[in-house]
Amino acid sequence: MIDEQTKTEQDGSRKLQQFFKEHPKCALAYSGGTDSSYLLYAAVQAGAEVHPYFIKTAFQPQFEVDDAERLAQQLNVPLTVLHLDLLSRSEVTDNPKNRCYYCKKSLFTVLKERAKADGCPLLIDGTNASDQVADRPGMKALQELSVCSPLRACGLTKPEIRELSREAGLFTWNKPAYACMATRFPAGRQITAELLRRVEGAENALFKLGFTDFRVRLYADAARLQFPQDQMTRAVQKRADIRRQLNPYFQTVLLDLAGR
Repeated sequence: MIDEQTKTEQDGSRKLQQFFKEHPKCALAYSGGTDSSYLLYAAVQAGAEVHPYFIKTAFQPQFEVDDAERLAQQLNVPLTVLHLDLLSRSEVTDNPKNRCYYCKKSLFTVLKERAKADGCPLLIDGTNASDQVADRPGMKALQELSVCSPLRACGLTKPEIRELSREAGLFTWNKPAYACMATRFPAGRQITAELLRRVEGAENALFKLGFTDFRVRLYADAARLQFPQDQMTRAVQKRADIRRQLNPYFQTVLLDLAGR
C-alpha cells in the first residue's frame, strides 16, 4: 500500500514530467545543489533539451562548481560555466539589506541573455515549494525577469526532492544547502575579495575537519562559527584543532552557542 507521502512525491514527479513535455527546450540556472540537480535529472528523464548554466562569481566556492560539473557529466549533459564579476558592482559590494535582489538581477539578466542567444526560449530555476518567497528579495528579481520555477509550480518540497533524488541515485540527494558566501557578511558590511578569501579558507578548513552544514560568519574582524546542534559538542571537543586550522584566516574565532 502506498502511503500519502509517496503519493504526493509521485504526483509532483508526474507533474514535473508533464511540464517538460510542454516545455521541451529550456535553459536551467544550475547551482549543483539538491534542487537544481534534481531538476536537471528530471528534464533529462523527460527527454527535454535542457541546457544547464552555472555562473561562477566570487560568492561561490570551487566545490560548488566541481559538484555541478560532476553531476552534469554523470547525466551526459554539456554544462556551460559563465563568469561574472559581482565585486565590480557597488550595489552588491555595499551590501544593503536587499543585496540579494541586486545579485539575482545581475545573475539572471546575464543568464536570460545567454539563454536567448543559445536559442532557449525559457529560463528555469530550482526554487521549490518549501522556499519562503515573500521575504526573499532575490525572488523579486526572478519574478521581474519571468524566471520559471517548475519544482515550486509542481508542489515539490525540499524533503520530497531529496527523497526523489535518493531514489534516482543522485549524489546530491543529501547535500546540505549552501547559501552564497555573501550571506556571511552582516548587512552594511562592505564585501571585499580579501574577506571572501578568508571566509572560504576557513570554511574549507572546517570541511576537512569533518564538519558539515555550518557557517563562518563575520563579526567585526572575528569568525563567528555556527554549527548544527548535533555537531556542537564535537566542535567544543575539537576547539584546539579548529583554532589551529582557522588561524591563517582569523586571529579571533567565536562559537555561536545558538547554533544553526
